[in-house]
Amino acid sequence: MEVFLRLMAFILNAFGILVTKILDLTMGPRKPKYPGIRNPLLNKSVVELVTQLRRNEITSVELVSAYIERIREVNPSLNAVVEDRYEAALQDAKLADELIAKAKSDFDRVALYTKYPILGVPFTAKESCGVKGMSYAVGSLARKTMKSPKDGDVVELVRAAGGIPLLVSANPEFCMSFETSNNIYGRTLNPYDLRRTSAGSSGGEGSLNGAGASTFGVCSDISGSIRLPAMFCGVFGHKPTGGLTSVKGHFPYSLTDPKFAKMLQVGPITRFARDLPLLLEIMAGDNKHKLNMTEPVTLKEMKVYYAYGYSGFNCLTHPVVDSEIQWAITRAVQCLEKGGVQSKKLDLKFFSNSLEIGLVGLVDLKGLPSIVTQRADRDPSMRLLLIELFNSIIGHSIFTKEAMFLEVMKRFNGLMASGNMGQYREEVQKIKTHLNQLLGNRGVLIVPTFHTSALCFHTSLVNVTGIDHMLLFNILGLPATHVPMGLNQRGLPIGLQVVAGQYQDKLCLKVAAELEAVFHGWVPPVPHEVKTK
Repeated sequence: MEVFLRLMAFILNAFGILVTKILDLTMGPRKPKYPGIRNPLLNKSVVELVTQLRRNEITSVELVSAYIERIREVNPSLNAVVEDRYEAALQDAKLADELIAKAKSDFDRVALYTKYPILGVPFTAKESCGVKGMSYAVGSLARKTMKSPKDGDVVELVRAAGGIPLLVSANPEFCMSFETSNNIYGRTLNPYDLRRTSAGSSGGEGSLNGAGASTFGVCSDISGSIRLPAMFCGVFGHKPTGGLTSVKGHFPYSLTDPKFAKMLQVGPITRFARDLPLLLEIMAGDNKHKLNMTEPVTLKEMKVYYAYGYSGFNCLTHPVVDSEIQWAITRAVQCLEKGGVQSKKLDLKFFSNSLEIGLVGLVDLKGLPSIVTQRADRDPSMRLLLIELFNSIIGHSIFTKEAMFLEVMKRFNGLMASGNMGQYREEVQKIKTHLNQLLGNRGVLIVPTFHTSALCFHTSLVNVTGIDHMLLFNILGLPATHVPMGLNQRGLPIGLQVVAGQYQDKLCLKVAAELEAVFHGWVPPVPHEVKTK
């Protein structure tokens, strides 16, 4: 344990709690003014939509048009869209409808959807994941005019499965913040409270999905960038097992560090847990056999371990988890117990160095470009870094303060003594072995995703110590799913995180589906106004 680091964390944590509580008490909510969902197509899961498309009950053009209309309704409030391709998407939808029309018999249509499992279904993608010909600035003014030369690997797989991209959505500069705001497009707002952040770095996807303006989003997660926006915006988000999905075509990307491709993962955000298995198999590509999705698992075979947060001294340097989130975990465990699952409360004492392990995992990543020089092979001088950090704080820099803070922290080794870092690297391997043995092929761990609900803007840095609840599982390479569990007293989404052993992603998804069935998952931020026939 690093004494100086922990002292700084304690001070930052105390200040963060104070700021968050004051803002929660003094800043009233600003509810969205966009309308509720009127088109019943927008309330259907991907699985339901695929069935209707296959049976010729709806057309892809109808579906794509419905989502384009919804995005146009909500985006003026949310500021989540970076660049759209609506006209091209409608052309893609016409081609999909023509392909479906050529399949005359039921057998032909089943064969068609076996080859193209989401043919005609629109989706959205995080800008950093790469959609050919679309914006690829990734929140950086220095890259403002850049376009993606090709689809990222996972976007390509989704398109090959018949998916139709509608747009690329907002992320912070170089994805280096858990608050989606950058100096090109400004802030992306939370669909439940426009005074709060949608989180990051997949904040645009979280916001659109939370508002019912996307069937699902292609996102990326290196330290909670899928799960935190999913939590703040009330939807499901899955971070796959490390190395399951390809991260080629993502920016930032490391050409030299193999750890990067395991720590960063591309995965889905969606309103419906029942869509996650299909989407994950598509995104896994040639690795989908590792998921063994066809093997049946019953609740009675499973075991659930759970915890409400860290224990011992470690909890003093981390924010206290909101009581409503703790109660959500209790309700989830009780629900699973009724289904025959064995449960056991777990002491997270083996995570006593969670802060140090998290920082070492980030500091050890090599080959990533600096936001200042835009290059991986040329770091800026420390003097220039500090000047740009100061300028960004007072609003006189082309770079954002959150991204500058993280780059400076990385250069300072996360305020850790370099001689101790080997110890934390060894600890990672021990914890990984321990958790894989404990969870096996039928166990899951339920823990908080984050300590509180959606934050007010400009408070992410003072709440940064809460991130290792998610970051640890990127470093360990374990799959993790955020599951929404309703709204708190302020009307903001809360939820929990389900973690499983390596390549046991299906266990996370099964628990998510079971909890969705009981607790109903996504709660729309604005009541539906569905048209009646």
